[in-house]
Formats: sequence, structure tokens, C-alpha cells
Amino acid sequence: MKDTGTAQRIELGRFIVADPKICHGKPTYKGTRIMVWQILEALADGESVAQLVKGWGGRVSREAILETIRLAGASLLNGQGRLRHRRVTRLAA
Repeated sequence: MKDTGTAQRIELGRFIVADPKICHGKPTYKGTRIMVWQILEALADGESVAQLVKGWGGRVSREAILETIRLAGASLLNGQGRLRHRRVTRLAA
């Protein structure tokens, strides 16, 4: 199969997608242009899940926000709660 160089839509979960045609491929909630980083930043600032659901007019559901938290945790921690090992490469100065 020939690689055409076009990026594909990636389903990251039931509610989250990364589509190169939407917000430059940044993860968003399906059917919206609301980016996952916006929800994560609001959670980090102390907003509750209920506040976020209300603040976004219900366009991001409680279940979608909980999935966001699970996916963020899974990207950081393995199944035993330890940091995932990632190969870190440094660019030559």
C-alpha cells in the first residue's frame, strides 16, 4: 500500500478523537471543536466535572470528562501505577 502522506482520524476513546481536519489534529471531543487540553487545564485549575459540563453547555458530558482523566492517567502511568518508561532522546546542541 502506498503512503500518501495524509494523516488519518484516530479514535482515542469513545468520546475523544484526533482528526487532522479538526483543530490541526489536536484531540477534541467528537462532534465539537472543544479541545481536550482545555478540559484538562480547567480541571487542573480546580473546576469540577459538574462545572465543566455546565460551562460547556452539556457539549462535553460527564462521561467524556471522566474518559479524559482515564486516558491522561494511562498515558502517564502503567497498570501498576508506576511511571511509564519512555525513551528520552536529546537533540545534539
